[in-house]
Amino acid sequence: MLNKLASLSDEEKAHGVIGISAGNHAQALAYGAALEGVDTLIVMWQGVSEQKLEATRAYGGTVDLEATDPLTAFDRLEVLVAETGRALVHGFDDPNVIAGHGTIALELEEDAPDADVIVVPAGGGGLVSGIAAAARGRVVAVEPEGSRALHEGLRAGHPVTVHPQSIADGLSAPFAGENCIVVCQARGVESVLVSEDEIEAGFRFLYGRAKLACEPAGAVGVAALLAGKVPLNGATAVAAVVSGGNVAAETAAAILAGR
Repeated sequence: MLNKLASLSDEEKAHGVIGISAGNHAQALAYGAALEGVDTLIVMWQGVSEQKLEATRAYGGTVDLEATDPLTAFDRLEVLVAETGRALVHGFDDPNVIAGHGTIALELEEDAPDADVIVVPAGGGGLVSGIAAAARGRVVAVEPEGSRALHEGLRAGHPVTVHPQSIADGLSAPFAGENCIVVCQARGVESVLVSEDEIEAGFRFLYGRAKLACEPAGAVGVAALLAGKVPLNGATAVAAVVSGGNVAAETAAAILAGR
């Protein structure tokens, strides 16, 4: 996201930026744009996490909540882009955003050079496609069974509309990005799905054993590993990306209490 903001002209920044998100990209965009002194409008939808909504506003973002679900939110986004003339900072299908995510793979190669496999949470596909573009080894995308936009997009070879429903709300994209699908297919990214119970088990493991206060979306990679759903094929070291720590205390407590 910062890579995209850095690519904008002064004129574009003066008009402000716009994005769409269930909450994580919303917070990042609001925070990053505030650092640049850029006005930010973010399309979210009714029923998103109150914690993520409040944080987005606290970072300086103006939030539009006219949409009732992720799919209609993208329709609302198109209307507002046309009406406002703001520069779109897409949460997962912008080449500059994807390239920015690629720096995670470079950091992993420095910190864990022996890792044969990188397991990555996936929603719209921006994070995993960026990592796949820069990584040398195998990359595995993990999604909830009830929110499988990238999985279906890879199978079809183009974006497919889904109706996401999962406790991992940070992965609730209604479709995967075209650029993301192209990159993932070119790099041979593997696709794995996990159940809600497996996500909760991964969440509890990260809290209890790794002491990581992640959100369910950040736990799906570890969930897949714990469930034995990632074929290791002789790999000696595996890296799991845990991305997203914006979880309501009530949600975390409910999952932890279900052990």
